[in-house]
Amino acid sequence: MTDLLRDPLAFTVLASLLGLFVGSFLNVVIHRLPRMMEREWHAQAAELRGEPLPEAPRFNLATPRSRCPHCGHVITALENIPVVSYLVLRGRCRHCSAPIGRRYPVVELLTAALSGYAAWHFGFGLAAAGALLFIWAVVALTFIDLDTQLLPDDLTLPLLWLGLLFNLGATFTDLPSAVIGAVAGYLALWSVFWLFKLATGKEGMGYGDFKLLAAIGAWLGWQMLPLTILLSSLVGAVTGIALIVLGRHGRNVPIPFGPYLAAAGIIALFWGEWITSRYLGML
Repeated sequence: MTDLLRDPLAFTVLASLLGLFVGSFLNVVIHRLPRMMEREWHAQAAELRGEPLPEAPRFNLATPRSRCPHCGHVITALENIPVVSYLVLRGRCRHCSAPIGRRYPVVELLTAALSGYAAWHFGFGLAAAGALLFIWAVVALTFIDLDTQLLPDDLTLPLLWLGLLFNLGATFTDLPSAVIGAVAGYLALWSVFWLFKLATGKEGMGYGDFKLLAAIGAWLGWQMLPLTILLSSLVGAVTGIALIVLGRHGRNVPIPFGPYLAAAGIIALFWGEWITSRYLGML
């Protein structure tokens, strides 16, 4: 089995297939984790007010089973095969024919493509395993932020600690660079947040963005932070301006920054050193 995994093509195919099924699970995380957080907030608020805790059925990533939001039909295993079930069902619930969101196959295909490329790029080993975990986490964070403008601590903080653990053996960078990257990543956006707030009286971003950049710094080292900040800011600015010009987004409506940080982090993971060396070479 190890010999098979060491074959670049076989490892890439297996990682892509694994990415499909992980993407299916990430759809559950994206949908349920914010609701789990909301339930926890309501329970904490009730406890602080001295009220009895509201009774609610168990709700987590495993329970209850996935259902059609329109008719309540329980999704069977055959109806939950990544991408294939969506195509066979033609994007509709088998029971009530209500449309199934395109988000589901998009997340599955995106996770599969990035997982396969990570396997091809790094080859069989610890670096590929770390890259897969990093990618899966930031994919979930991206779509949660798009939906709710939240970057849950349940994902950002473990991602940060995992980055430091993987770099104990200098998997992506040496440990001092990872530790400095985590600190500098947090403080960089924390400083921008407070400068903007002092200048305008408004909050320009959330604390989750600080933690996500800290996690990226923990994985890739402080050397990749300038590139990550530059790419995320550039793409975010262009996208924001385009949405405003096209009339799809109001000027006063906040735009989540997490997806741009996540995209920049993935670019830095794969091509950060090459981009940086080319840029410095031009100078």
